[in-house]
Amino acid sequence: MRQTLSLLRRSASALFVLAVSALAAAPVQAAPEVIRIGVATAGGGEPVTWGGSPGGVVRVNHWLEEEFKASGIKVEWLFFKGAGPAVNEALSNRQIDFAYQGDLPSIVGRSNGLKTKLLVVSGARNNLYVVAPTASDIRSVKDLKDRKVSIFRGTNGHLVAINVLAANGLAERDIKGVNLDTGSAQAALVSNGVDAAFGGYEWFKVRDQGLAKIIYSTRGQDPALTRQASLLVRSEFEEANGAEVQRVVDVFVRAAHWSSQEKNRDELFRIWARSGTPVASWAAEFEQQALADRNSPLVDDFIVGRYKAVVADALKLKLIRREVAVDGWFETRYLQSALKKQGLENYWTAFDAKGQPRAKQSVAANER
Repeated sequence: MRQTLSLLRRSASALFVLAVSALAAAPVQAAPEVIRIGVATAGGGEPVTWGGSPGGVVRVNHWLEEEFKASGIKVEWLFFKGAGPAVNEALSNRQIDFAYQGDLPSIVGRSNGLKTKLLVVSGARNNLYVVAPTASDIRSVKDLKDRKVSIFRGTNGHLVAINVLAANGLAERDIKGVNLDTGSAQAALVSNGVDAAFGGYEWFKVRDQGLAKIIYSTRGQDPALTRQASLLVRSEFEEANGAEVQRVVDVFVRAAHWSSQEKNRDELFRIWARSGTPVASWAAEFEQQALADRNSPLVDDFIVGRYKAVVADALKLKLIRREVAVDGWFETRYLQSALKKQGLENYWTAFDAKGQPRAKQSVAANER
């Protein structure tokens, strides 16, 4: 009996030593060879880029490429004409690691089981416009009843368009909606293929060419009628590559800071103009609006509230089939770390749920 117990003890000890040795010999998680970022727009220019977001500054200045050059990690940017829905498909197929997209498509993706983390805001309070041909008799949103109207369904402008219609006594069924992407909508409007269109800053160029008129704008109205965009990461990638995720967020926060400084306004618009949208269009989009309010990376009460409201509206309108929880979705520890490292904890003003400014405070305290 004693010999048996002694043998068992020696065996257990040997197994413990082997286990410890195996753990010690286990390889450290290797850094990724490439970081792939999907952007929910076709973009423009050479190389392809986009505007309206500090992310466009990151792209044009090659800040991510510079950040990861010494580590031997390649950065790839992929642009999607199909916008948010196409980005969701790429996330589902593990073709991208990070995604820049609007609030509604990211929520649709989450409702369909996509495992992501929302890291940082990168383009807040984007305006929405309604445009019509210059000779059209359409003068207001109410005039859209029974008209053929372009709406890019599934994008962050879709839900705002529905809310704009509702604020004017109309439902989506009261118009003859046509699902067109940005380029197709412009071609359709100038050729009288549609009577009007919902869209963003891209319509200023068409207006300035004398081919369209803006009959409605959300600017200066209820902040709830604006669109939000953020940078997300696949949860699987984040869990395996936390250090690299932190470095990406650091760069996006650096870009947000640069893009929030009024002294950089003209240069910012020139950078964004490389996407094919003229400087004049950016000047019109951001007229009488503080850069810091639009380019803040903060996940404050306003942002959280807007994402929750989008969930509620999307569910009510059956754009998603089940409730989506957002409270566990925002992963702000990377943002907080970046703000602290760059001395920006109190740089931006946080907004309350109604979109009104509140006293500046530590983001770390705000997130508790």
